[in-house]
Amino acid sequence: MESQRSAVRKDYVVDALSDDGSALRKYQRFFIGDEGWRSLLKYEFAMFFAAGTRGALGFFLRKHLFPGLFGEAGRGLNFGRDISLRCPGRMTLGDNVTIDDGCALDARGTTAPGDFSIGARTLIARDTVLLVKSNYLRIGSDCSIGSQCNLSGVSGIEIGDHCIIAGQCYFGGGRYKMALGQGPMVLQGLETKGPVKLGNDVWVGAHVSVLDGVTVGDGAVIAAGSVVTSDVAENAIVAGVPARQVRLRS
Repeated sequence: MESQRSAVRKDYVVDALSDDGSALRKYQRFFIGDEGWRSLLKYEFAMFFAAGTRGALGFFLRKHLFPGLFGEAGRGLNFGRDISLRCPGRMTLGDNVTIDDGCALDARGTTAPGDFSIGARTLIARDTVLLVKSNYLRIGSDCSIGSQCNLSGVSGIEIGDHCIIAGQCYFGGGRYKMALGQGPMVLQGLETKGPVKLGNDVWVGAHVSVLDGVTVGDGAVIAAGSVVTSDVAENAIVAGVPARQVRLRS
């Protein structure tokens, strides 16, 4: 697949926190994604009283205060402690979604409703990062995303239903442009081969990296420790660095 240029700007955080606006406006744009007073008060109340509260009281408070922060929130949601939320009003959560302790959800790069969505009955395990730098991140229903994963949407990430993703996996990203004479690489921007797409009923082992531009077919299995740089066929089992097909599921 031919590379395409991404509109991602790596200095987003610096720009957001160093413009000429007031400290309050910077905070609202960066963390809440909305400069309205109502959104600010809801966010502050929920994060101050519920986000870090331990035990049954904290679970109860988050269950009742957090859903109101999201653009769309289903029923029966469960939230762990010390969850970081940036621009939650741009996120959509289905029924019975569970977000475990220490997760970070950041929808700052979305532009349309549904660009950051988690399907019904999906579990996001402890210390996982879900980040949309640009485009979208859509996770299907009945999925399990393991602990300490990093799903970083540059040109888009889409995960189907009934997917199992083990711990410490990385999806997405791009690569810095590195032309000589064009300034520091960090300022040259990113190139990307396109979105990451996982079909339905995919099993991804621990410590797997799935790079930009890769499509993984329905029913595929990716062995632990693999680096996936090219498309994976339906029902294929792949392994290695870079990943290669070793057989088909029977």
